[in-house]
Amino acid sequence: ISQANTVVFIQCVGSRIPERLYCSRLCCSQSIKNALKLKELNPNITIYILYRDIRAYGFIEDYYREARAKGIIFIRYDLESKPDVKVHGRLLVSVPDPVLRRPIEISADLLILAPAVVASPDNKKLSELYKVATNEDGFFLEAHMKLRPVDFATDGIFLAGLAHYPKPIEETISQAQAAAARAATILSKPAIELEAATSEVIDDVCDGCGYCIETCPFQAISLIEYMKDGQVRKIVETNESLCKGCGNCQATCPKRGIYIKHFRLDQLERIIEAALE
Repeated sequence: ISQANTVVFIQCVGSRIPERLYCSRLCCSQSIKNALKLKELNPNITIYILYRDIRAYGFIEDYYREARAKGIIFIRYDLESKPDVKVHGRLLVSVPDPVLRRPIEISADLLILAPAVVASPDNKKLSELYKVATNEDGFFLEAHMKLRPVDFATDGIFLAGLAHYPKPIEETISQAQAAAARAATILSKPAIELEAATSEVIDDVCDGCGYCIETCPFQAISLIEYMKDGQVRKIVETNESLCKGCGNCQATCPKRGIYIKHFRLDQLERIIEAALE
C-alpha cells in the first residue's frame, strides 16, 4: 500500500441489477472508510471511487465529506455504462465521466470491488426445517416489519443481522439486542398462552379428503381413521399447539369442514355483505 500510486474502488458489483435489485447498504460506507484509511497510510495516493449512488446516510455523511475534502475522487456511472477492467501489464479501468462527458482510463495499482451481499444458499433448507418464511431474495422474513420486526411467524424463533437483510454492524447489534430481549420475555414465563384463533374440524362435515393437510405450512393437521357404525371413517385432526390460524385449511376445504375460530366463513360473508351495503 505504501508503494501504490492509484487505487480504484468499484461499487455495486452485483447489486442493484435486474437479477438482484436490492442495495447491499454497507458497501458505500465501508469503501469510504477504507479509502480514508488508505489516505492516512499514504497521503500521496490517488483514490477513485466509481459509484452508482452514494448511500452514506446518517453520520456516515461526515465520512463522505471528509473523503471529498482529502481529494478522493468520486465518479458516477450507470448500469448502461459500467466500468470496464482490462489487464495490459497493469490494471486499466475505463469508465465514462458524466462531468467531462467523455470516457476516461485509469491506470490502477489496486482494484477493490464492493460485491453484493447475498443470502446463504442454506436459508431455504433452514426455512423448511423451522417453518419460517424467506423473501424473494432468499433472506429470512420477519412476521411484521413494524409490529414484530425480530419475530418469525413461527413462535419462539427470532432473527437478526445479515440473515434478515444486508445491514451495517450497528444495526445488526441493535437487532440482536432486540431479539435477545424478545427471547428473554419467553424464557421468563412458566407457561406460554397459545393463540385462540386456531382451526377446528366439524366432524359431521369432514370426509377426510386430506386437501387441508397439504396446504398447512405448519404441519398442524393430520389424518386419522376411526370406526363408526361398523365402517371405517377418515377425518382430519388439528394440533392446536402447532396451528397458527393462517386460514389455508379453511380456504382449501371444498365442504367447509374446517374453520378458524372467530373467523368462520359465514361470519366473513356477513362482514363483506355489510361492507358492500
